[in-house]
Amino acid sequence: MAPTSPVILCTDLTFEWPDGKPVLDRFHLAVGPGRTGLIGLNGAGKSTLLRLLAGDLTPVGGSIRIGGEVGYLPQDLALDCALRVDEALGIRAQREALHAIESGDVAERHFAVLGDDWDVEERARATLDRLGLARLDLDRATGDLSGGEAVLLRLAALLLERPEVLLLDEPTNNLDRAARARLYEAVASWTGVLVVVSHDRELLEHVDQIADLRDGGVTWYGGNYAAYERALAAEQETAERLVRAAEADVQRQKRDLIEANVRLERSAVYGKKRSVTRNDPKIIAGALKRRAEVTAGRVRGLHTDRLAEARERLTTAEEAVRDDAEIRIDLPRTEVPAGRTVLVLDDVRPPFGASVRLELRGPERIALVGANGAGKSTLLRTIAGQLRPLSGGIETPVPIGHLPQRLDLLDDALSVVENVRALAPTVGDNTARARLARFLFRGGRADQRAGTLSGGERFRATLAALLLADPPPQLLLLDEPTNNLDLASMRQLTEALESYRGALVVVSHDLPFLRGLGLTRWLHLDENGLRAVDPM
Repeated sequence: MAPTSPVILCTDLTFEWPDGKPVLDRFHLAVGPGRTGLIGLNGAGKSTLLRLLAGDLTPVGGSIRIGGEVGYLPQDLALDCALRVDEALGIRAQREALHAIESGDVAERHFAVLGDDWDVEERARATLDRLGLARLDLDRATGDLSGGEAVLLRLAALLLERPEVLLLDEPTNNLDRAARARLYEAVASWTGVLVVVSHDRELLEHVDQIADLRDGGVTWYGGNYAAYERALAAEQETAERLVRAAEADVQRQKRDLIEANVRLERSAVYGKKRSVTRNDPKIIAGALKRRAEVTAGRVRGLHTDRLAEARERLTTAEEAVRDDAEIRIDLPRTEVPAGRTVLVLDDVRPPFGASVRLELRGPERIALVGANGAGKSTLLRTIAGQLRPLSGGIETPVPIGHLPQRLDLLDDALSVVENVRALAPTVGDNTARARLARFLFRGGRADQRAGTLSGGERFRATLAALLLADPPPQLLLLDEPTNNLDLASMRQLTEALESYRGALVVVSHDLPFLRGLGLTRWLHLDENGLRAVDPM
């Protein structure tokens, strides 16, 4: 029987991709009312789990039971540009029925469509206003919405539906600071079941509990992310202390085994000499020798067993210590001399947004900030040659690499290594695999199809393909690069960019990430163009 109250219950849940890659194996999960932050390393299966709960994917085995209606905000949201705002909100039919009734058409079908939702327009406008989208007219098209506005519009649709269970996958992707604050407020006020996958520490401060998905299971921590960090730090301190104790025990058992062997050898020599001195008969000497060997074997076995047990305890202790792998690369060919011009924008007017002037020289690192809808992504796409400017000139004397928000650089049908070789056709297979290993695609992981990668894995593969291209980029354009990344992967990204020696222009609303990049300039884009601002 399905649960009558809002609850998520997974029993023996098993899922694998069509190519046989396992994701979840006999997985168990039970979530009750409240706000749950679902965290874990990229590739652990967080987004896949949400898609299973939302019904987008079908499990191979096991069961999923959910009490109540489910609302789902996916990680990679794509709105149909031809949709009207009211269609995106899911209320167009109700509005049309309401307008028909107000104009005098009292056909029964209009009342059936409208139901009791007579204030649908007022609720819609109030929800849009709450999320900072008051400027959107319900009749307008969604084609010119920014990525952040599209996320907020989808969230508004979910809030209007009022589902009992709300699933959010990286909801702060592409949101500016003001929009993030509105999202935090919406999450904090949610009263049903909410499961949110996020790398945003500030958002995770608004949850009631943390579910850490790791190694195919979930570990629960009460409280918000700060409480989780404290609990995890205490766990790791204990685990590391146990490792040190176990290492010491292994060394002690090794010494005891060696000392036991030395004593037994001495005892055997002494026994043999004594037997010769006493001129023991062969039958007695043989019996004494066999008894000594049995005793020696028992002693050696005891010490060997103790050493094996100590090693098992060490292995168990080491498994409790987290060791999240790090990207380690060296990119000397991306280096740009200090005085070299890498980019000139001469009064360039992109298809959307204000005209801009900009000149980059040498390995400058620039943060491009501004509100959602200011045209930051459009400007990067224009620089990269994907969009034609309405006016002005662009000079890019060096190779460019562009990492878009949607990570659509990879061919989903090709493997990771095949994608890399497509951008670097002169690089041999062994060389490509050796380089990919430094991006944590080791062994068979390099042969995984791009279409089966998690959001963080796809980002890492796209970054690898860009940086390992031939020729390598000496100007790198990054558009919201921390989207979909777990906290460990964000650290990996920062370390990778520390190895990058070219010029960098990065669009991001993640201030802690930006502050860790060693930026040389902060530029703010609005309707008046670009202007320098103080570091945030």
